[in-house]
Order: sequence, then C-alpha cells, then structure tokens
Amino acid sequence: MKPPFLVELLGAHDREGFSCGTESLDTYFRSQVTQDVRRHVTNCFVAVDADTRIVAGFFTIAAASIPTPDLPGAVTKKLPRYPSLPAIRVGRLAVDSRFRGRGLGGALLADAAARGIASEVAAYAMLVDAKDEAAVAFYEHHGFQRLASQPRSLFLVLATAAKALGEPGPRRT
Repeated sequence: MKPPFLVELLGAHDREGFSCGTESLDTYFRSQVTQDVRRHVTNCFVAVDADTRIVAGFFTIAAASIPTPDLPGAVTKKLPRYPSLPAIRVGRLAVDSRFRGRGLGGALLADAAARGIASEVAAYAMLVDAKDEAAVAFYEHHGFQRLASQPRSLFLVLATAAKALGEPGPRRT
C-alpha cells in the first residue's frame, strides 16, 4: 500500500490551485516562497498526494535562535547560561482546504521536527509563530509551549519531539 502523502523539497510543483483559506499564506506559497528559497532565507517542503501529485500542504523551515530568558525556568535550569539557544523555525505551515481533517498539519510538524533532529547543525528546539489563537491551540495540542515575552511564539524542545517520534535524538558524533 502506498502512503497517501509524500513530503519533498519544493520543486516544479503546481502551486496555482493551492488554497488553505488564508490569503497571505496562499499568496506567499504561490508567488514568494521560491525567492526566499533562492536567497537561502528558508527551505520549503511540500506534501503531495501520492496518486495525483496535488500539493496538499507545505511548510518552511529555517535557522533561528531563542532568547534564553523567554524559556520557562524549569527548562532553563538544565541549560547553559547562554543569552540565546539555537533553534529551527517553522515559518509558515498550511494545508490545502481539500485535504483538511486528515492529520496532515501534525504530520508536517513531525516531518519538520525530524529534519531538525537529523540535522548536523545543532538545534535545541523548534519555534513557530502562530497567526491567531486557533493556531496557538493547534501547536499546543502538539506539545508546543508559549514563550514568555511573545505569547503567540511557541517552542518544542527537539529532544522531546525525538522521544515522541521514536527517533534516536539529535545527531552527535
């Protein structure tokens, strides 16, 4: 049996029909993401329907940092006293309206986390910026916690994600 979706780097995919219901995300995906990828500002991954090759969802991912004082005390007491910690940022994530309700948003988050875990570049956590309270609820449902100074910015410790995914954890050699 073939999996319903394949996640791959954005390439020559047809993006014109993509519609998640948020015009700013639709416009970004259709006309701007390629420029950001070309400038090495972000990378974009798409989930395509395995049978039709229709783009069902996408996310962008880039390097970032978290100001250490924004993390909860229970987290920072186990960390070095650096002013910030390395992270990966999921800048945008969207699922086409035709594919909602299948768990694809959570699967895209898991894929982004797995890429951060497997990276040779160290990252402590994954960051997201939620556009509204419904998005905050979505990320909190998937284990993200709010940053102290920015309640719509949330983080997930990658070691926690690795356990949830059954991954060995961040690569270290």
